[in-house]
Amino acid sequence: MALKLTDPFWQTIGLGTLAGMRAMSAPAITSHILSHHHSNKLEGGPLNLMQSEKVAMVLKVLAVGEFLGDKLPSAPNRINPIGLTGRFLSGALAGASIYKASGNNAMTGALIGGTTAAASTFVSFFIRKNTVKRTTILDPVIGMIEDALVAASGATLVTAA
Repeated sequence: MALKLTDPFWQTIGLGTLAGMRAMSAPAITSHILSHHHSNKLEGGPLNLMQSEKVAMVLKVLAVGEFLGDKLPSAPNRINPIGLTGRFLSGALAGASIYKASGNNAMTGALIGGTTAAASTFVSFFIRKNTVKRTTILDPVIGMIEDALVAASGATLVTAA
């Protein structure tokens, strides 16, 4: 089935937002979309890998692992330099893939996705921390709510493609 992206800008914004919340979610969702809706615009380039069903499956497994690992007390803050860089790169990969697949400039998509991911990293971090501080809800429970939001938003992005 051919890929029909009516507005790659907003899809990239959505993927970047999810990358800021859960780093592996954006590449997993992007690869899922592209593995079901191949784009000949990715063929012959490094982003073609995102169209592989095997890559999509590996990324989904990593995303589930991140959902589980996020609840551990030893999980680092997402705003630490390594976490922030990973989320930026995750959003950049998703954005570049979507933009290139839709016939647009991959670098533009990477910048939009990465920048959105970086902003979302800080926003989601402070929302989560303030929610825990102002309520009696435990951090892992807030994390599970965040997971549900990421999963539901990802499903919406998949069905919109």
